[in-house]
Amino acid sequence: MDNNPELSGKYLGTITEDFVAISDTLKEASYAVRQRGFSEYPIFPICKTEQPIGQVLIGAGELNLTWNYFITYLDEFVQRKIVDEDKIEEFKQAYKNPDEFCCLFVIDTDMTSFVYVPYPED
Repeated sequence: MDNNPELSGKYLGTITEDFVAISDTLKEASYAVRQRGFSEYPIFPICKTEQPIGQVLIGAGELNLTWNYFITYLDEFVQRKIVDEDKIEEFKQAYKNPDEFCCLFVIDTDMTSFVYVPYPED
């Protein structure tokens, strides 16, 4: 569950640019998901096009972003068999502190991967 090395060259720059602009919104959404008891494992799928996982949180066109940001949580990933039921505990152990890191699920034609991005310090 470490960050995928493929991300560093092709993706990390655009993800980081977007993240700076919306990190507060993502952090607040993560907190809300956890506080309302939906899940302790919020996940933000990101994609440059529409995709079926989660609900749109921030569209790329809304804030002149490169990526569309969706919100969901571990249960949907298990239901869609993206995370196998026998790998749930492994996922939970690898999941980083959601108060400090944002769990993104990058979806692109060349790859899909989890990436954890630290929230900026206050």
